[in-house]
Amino acid sequence: MNTPDHPARRLLSAPGPLLLAPGAVLLPEGPVDGWAVVVDGGRFLAVGPADELERAHPRLRAVRMPGHLLMPGFVDAHHHLTQSFGSALAFGEPSEIFRRVWVPLEGALDEESAYVAAKLASYEALRGGFTTVADAGTRADVDVEVVASAARDAGIRCVLGLVCNDADAPEGASATALDAAGKHLDRYADDPLVHPSLAVSIPEAATEATLHGTARLAAEAGAVVQIHVNEHLAGVERSLVRHGLRPLEHLHRIGALGPQLLGAHATLLTPRELTLLADTGTAISYNPVASAWKGNAVAPATAMAERGIRFGLGTDGTRGDGFRLTEAAEFAQRLAYGLTTGDSSCGAGWTWLEAASRGGADALGLGARTGAVAAGLAADFLLVDVETPELAFSWDLPWELVRRGNRDQISAVFVDGRLRMWHGRPTDWDGDALVRRAAELARSAVGRADITRAHPTSVAARESAVRAGAVRERGARR
Repeated sequence: MNTPDHPARRLLSAPGPLLLAPGAVLLPEGPVDGWAVVVDGGRFLAVGPADELERAHPRLRAVRMPGHLLMPGFVDAHHHLTQSFGSALAFGEPSEIFRRVWVPLEGALDEESAYVAAKLASYEALRGGFTTVADAGTRADVDVEVVASAARDAGIRCVLGLVCNDADAPEGASATALDAAGKHLDRYADDPLVHPSLAVSIPEAATEATLHGTARLAAEAGAVVQIHVNEHLAGVERSLVRHGLRPLEHLHRIGALGPQLLGAHATLLTPRELTLLADTGTAISYNPVASAWKGNAVAPATAMAERGIRFGLGTDGTRGDGFRLTEAAEFAQRLAYGLTTGDSSCGAGWTWLEAASRGGADALGLGARTGAVAAGLAADFLLVDVETPELAFSWDLPWELVRRGNRDQISAVFVDGRLRMWHGRPTDWDGDALVRRAAELARSAVGRADITRAHPTSVAARESAVRAGAVRERGARR
């Protein structure tokens, strides 16, 4: 049934309207058995009971996928597509590694290596069930169309950030930055897969005029501004020294908060800042794996959910597995907050599935386009094998998807109504060739980059520990 040469692949790849009848469909209110979808023109034309849809569309041959769940594709609300060559360089590193790793690495990329890095990241994301990724803006000295082309060629939906930093630029640079921002928003206004966004690395990287201006431009265009905010202690302290305000408070003072702002991380929030987020409609990308790998804290996502604060889940480029991301989101909340308060539910499973799909789409300004299985929305969805040992006998499927789901169970990934991945492989381009080329280019780019790591590799650390142990043993014998 679930082998790569399954006959359903040909039917799922065919052009024209598709009537797809899986075993169950995951709706916003929960999974339902015996439903089907009609996909046409890149959208869900209809969603409902299979027998009703078959009667309403007698000319369509139903493609039946028993044992499969049709669910929304995952939305990665925070990524750095051109950082994929250095993902493993972040292991064991302290906070603010962007200064020591990401800035020099992206600075060493040319057009080809930036394209391949972005396509590699998109490939990993698609394999992990992500149908949308938000790129927070590249520092590589290339036209952002390089990143856009990589996402399009991979077949993933991309919210593409243009970095508008101007704090260290000459006087008058704000006007130049805002002019470029407006052109970027216009450039991708009608692109079916690439959605324009503006980006500022951290609040201190842009002048107040640019922070305010990008917020205005994004609000007018129905786009978002992506800003890393309240992520690390060092950043909070720099803002306090410079402005007498924490980063989020500073953004509020200059009028940059609002539905158009997507704050990345927001791990260090006071009760007042939670109120500011709730009152202004500002959205947050909760990035739990990033907190575990190099953070100072875990964002209070359960408190955000209770306060009605808009948020999605982001990988921060750590690893592209949507199921593992939802599990990390729940796990981090339980360790950081649930254990100390006796909260054994920590979102009851469904919170993290919703944040990883519909919530993420809303945070990115795409809530009217994608994020759920519903008529009129883009057909961005997954077919998940639920006859695996982990999921075959279900007592509570949403919880099981969060805690026991993984990307190996994803049979198919659809974006904009097209089959893009089948059992982890691209359907219309050579994934193996891309990985081989990426390995070649990564060695060259990392070799050129002036990267500084705070810790040795795991192999070197082990050798050091073994040597230290041998010294202690010799000393004890004496």
